[in-house]
Amino acid sequence: MEATGTDEVDKLKTKFISAWNNMKYSWVLKTKTYFSRNSPVLLLGKCYHFKYEDENKLLPARSGCTIEDHVIAGNVEEFRKDFISRIWLTYREEFPQIEGSALTTDCGWGCTLRTGQMLLAQGLILHFLGRAWTWPDALNIESSDSESWTSNTVKKFTASFEASLSGEGELKTPTVSQKETIRRYSDDHEMRNEIYHRKIISWFGDSPLALFGLHQLIEYGKKSGKKAGDWYGPAVVAHILRKAVEEARHPDLQGITIYVAQDCTVYSSDVIDKQCTSMASDNTDDKAVIILIPVRLGGEKTNTDYLDFVKGILSLEYCVGIIGGKPKQSYYFAGFQDDSLIYMDPHYCQSFVDVSIKDFPLETFHCPSPKKMSFRKMDPSCTIGFYCRNVQDFKRASEEITKMLKISSKEKYPLFTFVNGHSRDYDFTSTTTNEEDLFSEDEKKKLKRFSTEEFVLL
Repeated sequence: MEATGTDEVDKLKTKFISAWNNMKYSWVLKTKTYFSRNSPVLLLGKCYHFKYEDENKLLPARSGCTIEDHVIAGNVEEFRKDFISRIWLTYREEFPQIEGSALTTDCGWGCTLRTGQMLLAQGLILHFLGRAWTWPDALNIESSDSESWTSNTVKKFTASFEASLSGEGELKTPTVSQKETIRRYSDDHEMRNEIYHRKIISWFGDSPLALFGLHQLIEYGKKSGKKAGDWYGPAVVAHILRKAVEEARHPDLQGITIYVAQDCTVYSSDVIDKQCTSMASDNTDDKAVIILIPVRLGGEKTNTDYLDFVKGILSLEYCVGIIGGKPKQSYYFAGFQDDSLIYMDPHYCQSFVDVSIKDFPLETFHCPSPKKMSFRKMDPSCTIGFYCRNVQDFKRASEEITKMLKISSKEKYPLFTFVNGHSRDYDFTSTTTNEEDLFSEDEKKKLKRFSTEEFVLL
């Protein structure tokens, strides 16, 4: 009886935390974001210009973003469709209990894992669908106002509280009716794209079986001394993502791998070795690679000298975003305008979606409105991601990024470097993984060091 009472208190506490996070962040999530008509907007390597010949035409209110001087963007709808098509992964509640804990939500602690998931999801979109792909239903998502979102949160929490006091079991929340999209696909290619779109999202489902879901990522995090409820920094998440992709046995994922830079250095031969390693002896194709580079953009505060470099990175077609944020909050940075970064916020807590069912609703996995933040507010600790489809693509990307690093570094040391050869050629300890322990002793030491250097996430 006593244990049951404790469980009820834990559940109530979890609901309270979820409700508090929603009230705290939903007004920010749903406020309009202002974009200038005079400056281009860059989103993961694609450029959008917001000028328009008709100065009197207003930007539709439903767009979730507003152009200064009430002038519509020339191709704002294309930008909206592109942004909304990126996969948005946020706090969730009422998902299956995480093994070894009583947690059924990641509210208040899982934001960096979520931003890491978003970066990996973008890499998988590039891999399977290409950068030109957009979700056909993206513009059908309506942006609810902040009042309705917040009031809905309060109502949910109140109902949960009353149910717990009355001794009822699990609260039965009525299912929100989802608009079923019944479309005839124009061709087999479009149908294939929609299948992969759903498949990628399902890999990030909040269940123990989802390959890149929260449950699996936490399991890999345990090998570095982390547990559910702990905060995770951008560098630790980079290593966890690498392990998750390496251990994935799905046939569709055998053509992609992840490389994490060592001490801000990318060893080209190590990357190419990973790309040329195939589980099937008869497969001679190069693997695609997602390169993750944990860096610091300054000491306690971000050095504004790095602004142009970050802009340059987000302008590259190879870029899959940045796991970063501002102190105490992690964001997924995907673009910029002027000196402001464009991001997706994982802090809004949404209900669990069972991705194992056929035609599960997709709406909550796509963010209806972009948000902007001054570069000056960015925390210096972050992880930059790139995607290269094959060895040739990697060589071309490394040359282009190296040129950018030389320009941006001026007389300072570059943020990171690409060097020829293997890490072992430079007397670094080999990072061969023990089959019984997913992280080697050397990796554990590095992860512990990263853990103490990075910011605390709420």
